[in-house]
Order: sequence, then C-alpha cells, then structure tokens
Amino acid sequence: MPQKKNYESLKLKNQLCFPLYAASREILRKYTPLLKNLNLTYTQYIVMMVLWEQKTLTVGDLGKQLYLDTGTLSPLLKAMEEKNLLTRTRQATDERVVTISITPQGEALREQALSVPEEMGKCISLTSEEATALYKLLYKILG
Repeated sequence: MPQKKNYESLKLKNQLCFPLYAASREILRKYTPLLKNLNLTYTQYIVMMVLWEQKTLTVGDLGKQLYLDTGTLSPLLKAMEEKNLLTRTRQATDERVVTISITPQGEALREQALSVPEEMGKCISLTSEEATALYKLLYKILG
C-alpha cells in the first residue's frame, strides 16, 4: 500500500516566510504616502537615514548595513545624486571604491523627515514591548 504523503509543510498558513513577506509589503505601502512628500522611495529613505547618521561612507559599507548589493545600490545612488542629495566620489587610492557623502540639500531633508517615524508608529498597532520583541526577532533572522 502506498504511503500517504504529508503536505502540511506546503500549506501557506504554515509558512513563516509569508507573513514576513506580507507584513513587509504592508509596511512599505504605509510608508509610500509619507515618503512621497519627501520625494523619496523607501530604499532612498533608508539610504538617507544612514547618511544623516554617518555623513560619509563607502558604497560597500552602505550595502552591508542595508543588506543590498552594489547592483541595486548603483542606480539608486545615481538617482539620488541627480536629486542633489548625495555625492559619489571614487577613491584616489583605489578607483573601485566609491565614497558617498551627504550634501547640504540631503542634510536639509532630515528636518522634513522628522515626522515619518511618528506617523508610521500611528499606523502599526503594536505596543512598545511588542515592537521591541519583533525588532529583536527580525534581527535574529538576519543573523
């Protein structure tokens, strides 16, 4: 008699990846109108957050912090440079290394962005404790 196969692990409701994926899409959907006022995409916004904090860093270091590869970052940074939010400079000692720096216009955008985290906080129904626990769990997955 053939053995009956157990397909439980293939049900969508049993997947950890699906609620992570759906929650990520929902969060990005909620960011969109807030970032539209800043003329930024979500990915540009997270680049700006790093630049507001560090001012200057290499593309490689930015990629490590944001979990993005240079193929994704290069066109993104080019578009942001065209908006005069940052500059890209090849290092004289090694032209393969590109340094990005925030511009005064990029720095000024920081003031306009101050309301974004507060507005996002209103959109997500988690307590402070739940948000902290989720943050820790997500970074545990990222390793």
